[in-house]
Amino acid sequence: MTYAIIGFGNIGQALAKAFARNGIEVSVATTREPESFASAAAAIGKMIITKTLAEAVKADIVFLAVRFEAHPDVAKALPTWQGKTIVDVTNAYGVPPEDLGGQPSSKFIARAFSGARLVKGFNHLGAAVLAQDPAVHGGRRVVFLASDDDAAAAEIGALAENLGFSPIKLGGLSEGGLLVQARGKSWGQLIFKDLVKFHS
Repeated sequence: MTYAIIGFGNIGQALAKAFARNGIEVSVATTREPESFASAAAAIGKMIITKTLAEAVKADIVFLAVRFEAHPDVAKALPTWQGKTIVDVTNAYGVPPEDLGGQPSSKFIARAFSGARLVKGFNHLGAAVLAQDPAVHGGRRVVFLASDDDAAAAEIGALAENLGFSPIKLGGLSEGGLLVQARGKSWGQLIFKDLVKFHS
């Protein structure tokens, strides 16, 4: 299984740190040339491989960590996303719901990435919290996942566990997914909730 993070701002770097912490190789790319962020990637660790966007999207699992408005540029990188899993880490805060056709933002994004299985996840924590070691006081920091594809949600849940998090599945994008999505100028109820799960 190969992994890529598209977008290398605060959230992309926080995700990269989670991979590096667990010795899992991940490609990172932006719409810019890899040289422009190579030193930032090297500072995180040798498992963080800078690539062009065209190279990075060959990965099996792609974390979409760009600004919401930039997702169409990433979607154009492949004619079809068949066989790939997209983890939507974007937040459409400030985007008028009518611009999304009244749909949850992840459903809107899923249309752009035709053929892909889409999981909403890792987006409810601020970058500073997401970048920290998720092992907290003997528990694990929670990440919420929502998807209309149960197998994809299970796959990303297993990856989240490998990265040290405790995944909680919220159901489909139009149901539980709304708890972790922005609508216009309002945030879903679970956004920014920093929760820790303890295993008895």
